Amino acid sequence: MSENVLRILTYNIHKGFSTGNRRFILPRLRDALIKADADILLLQEVQGEHKQHEITHHDWPESSHADFIAEGGWPHVAYAKNALYSLGHHGNAILSKHPFIRWENINVSAVSWASRSLLHGVINLPNISEELHIICIHLGLINVERKQQFRILCERIEAHVPENAPLIIAGDFNDWSEKAEQYFSEHLNLKETHQTLHNKHARTWPAWLPILKMDRVYYRKVQPKTCDRPRYDLWRRLSDHAPLLATFELADEIEQSPKQAKA
Repeated sequence: MSENVLRILTYNIHKGFSTGNRRFILPRLRDALIKADADILLLQEVQGEHKQHEITHHDWPESSHADFIAEGGWPHVAYAKNALYSLGHHGNAILSKHPFIRWENINVSAVSWASRSLLHGVINLPNISEELHIICIHLGLINVERKQQFRILCERIEAHVPENAPLIIAGDFNDWSEKAEQYFSEHLNLKETHQTLHNKHARTWPAWLPILKMDRVYYRKVQPKTCDRPRYDLWRRLSDHAPLLATFELADEIEQSPKQAKA
């Protein structure tokens, strides 16, 4: 595969438990992610700490779940809490084979009972002139939450992502009504990868019989090549979500934007 082809996988890992929290399956989930061999993982519902589960599950890792998954495959890890409780915390994580230049967690909680955030990482890729911006997101369940979160996300991108920089936003959008397109296409010139390649959004929930179009991979200033729900029986027995695996081609030299050309 070309050095300028980037493999991205987004996945809500359900805190390392199978559907209904019946079994702790994080070790098997890590094996599946290793086989998928993505360059960058964007993960949601990643458990950072849980004091009770550490006692009751014998195979609970000593490290955080992000570090456990990353070991041996993704040397660069950004984990950010977005839900804190007495027994621990969970949040979003970006695992990368390429180094971070910087990363930041932005609170997008719209209601007091549902903590949400977006994790914005900037990654240095070999042979690419521009910095790659990656945003991992897990949006709210209620439409009024998502409207506010879309607005915050748009403001974040307009303020912190150069128009000419490659940008990928992926995660669990909880957007079964498919309202995100209006915000992203009109305000940010973003396109959704599966929609571009297959003329529809991917069905990713529930994993054993996907019906709802919950998970997305949006992009700008990169060329989408593939975007699919991996067809492994193994995934159906892991999280309640199915993952999405996308590949993009990145140009060696990114064209200057009109603003840059006039500078």
